[in-house]
Amino acid sequence: MTFERHRLNRRVIDDLKNRSTIGMYFYLLVTIAVLSVDGFYKRHFIFSLVFLSAMLAIAGFRVVQFNLFDKFDRINRRLNFFAFFTSVYATALTWGAGFAYFMIQPEELTSKMIMLASTVGLDSGGVVAFMPSRRTSVFYNLIMLIPAALIMFLFQVNNTIVFLIFLFAAYMILVAFRGNREYWDALENEHLLKVKSQEIEKISRIDVLTGLYNRRYFDEIFNVQWKVAARSAIPLSVIICDIDHFKPINDTYGHLAGDAYLKKIAGVLMTIFQRDTDFIARYGGEEFVILLLNHENAEAYELAERVRLEIENMTLFYYEHQIKTTISLGISTCIPRLRENRDNLLEEADKALYQAKNSGRNQAVFYDAQKAAEAF
Repeated sequence: MTFERHRLNRRVIDDLKNRSTIGMYFYLLVTIAVLSVDGFYKRHFIFSLVFLSAMLAIAGFRVVQFNLFDKFDRINRRLNFFAFFTSVYATALTWGAGFAYFMIQPEELTSKMIMLASTVGLDSGGVVAFMPSRRTSVFYNLIMLIPAALIMFLFQVNNTIVFLIFLFAAYMILVAFRGNREYWDALENEHLLKVKSQEIEKISRIDVLTGLYNRRYFDEIFNVQWKVAARSAIPLSVIICDIDHFKPINDTYGHLAGDAYLKKIAGVLMTIFQRDTDFIARYGGEEFVILLLNHENAEAYELAERVRLEIENMTLFYYEHQIKTTISLGISTCIPRLRENRDNLLEEADKALYQAKNSGRNQAVFYDAQKAAEAF
């Protein structure tokens, strides 16, 4: 799975809204504060009413969208994303317009300084909040600061502050780029760690030689399938396979030949058991176990017999040698109950395997309690 930088997926959008939406409460508090300084709202009542109303409307929209984001996302994801970014830019533009209005008032020195300090703080917070999206962070910064700086320059209002605003805007762009790079570095590291964890988890489940699942993972799946079968009242079957006369293969042709034979048998099992609910594992040295969900007795036996015939007719060509042997299989099926011990099903299949071995090998034997008692 390739990691894509700067791709605004749902994870990144969630980060953006979680990091930024809470800031709207501060915007409202700061708006009320700056309008109240020295009774500014009394002298500029119409502006104050429009400015506060606009901020309230945007804040209300963003809070509602934040709480209903998942619902809107199911209806139209693209429109939902568009609405989110539009409201973000509307926040910056509205505040930037208010900032410009404050800064060109000739007799409002205290209010202008409070507004300037508030704008610096809110702009810094916004740039940091929107760092996951470099474009959003930069545009937010520019929309909030530059219109006011240009209007102040046009009206020749304190060019020193104008220069400092431009300088601050440039600095915040650098902060946005650096923070964005660090954010995506962290996200990539998180992705790589997740991939590695999945690979390690997969390796821990797999038998390295055959590529089948191992015994430890079989025990986990057996527990899950037992509960599924019990709740649905459907049959669960276990087939245990043991290669006949496997030791002589190792002794005569060497362990590499034995390994090759195990791999070939694993391949046969994978071609026969292909349902999503079929589960094959290497259970021991030359033992394999198959877990079948929702197969009747006859179906389980038919599949086991197919395995036996395939192995009987199989030949491994190992250098100049032709290696052949057979396989014995024990089968047991039941409709599980949650309170029953699941290991009983495994023990029954093992007893059936013993019957197959004891009766001459190269057989598929279904568990029979009476015969099992006689055998033991």
